[in-house]
Amino acid sequence: MYNKTYISGLSVAGAISTLAWFMVVLKLDPFESTALALSLFFISLFFSLLCIFTLIGFYVRRFADKGELYHYHMSVSLRQGILLAVCADVSLFLLMLGLLTWWSGLLLVAIITLIEFYMTKSESN
Repeated sequence: MYNKTYISGLSVAGAISTLAWFMVVLKLDPFESTALALSLFFISLFFSLLCIFTLIGFYVRRFADKGELYHYHMSVSLRQGILLAVCADVSLFLLMLGLLTWWSGLLLVAIITLIEFYMTKSESN
């Protein structure tokens, strides 16, 4: 069976980072302390999305079990959670700068997909 400490630790970290993100959104004014507010916003959002995407990916893989080890489920879910969180953060950053268009978003998703294909290919060797 899988080690429940990873899942419970990831759940607690996700709850804390989501709470931190809500605190940043509600308490910090981006017009007063721009650098601090924006950096805390993006960092807390990254960790919150990382935990959420990793947990969702792990439980989807566990539900559709292909006889793989649970450790493998966790490592793949963590890698894909990182990539999805980076994609979301970069998309929001580009949107904030006014540079996000449909083709730049599509290019970002294509780059993230190519990175995932490369990681999957190098993992199987």
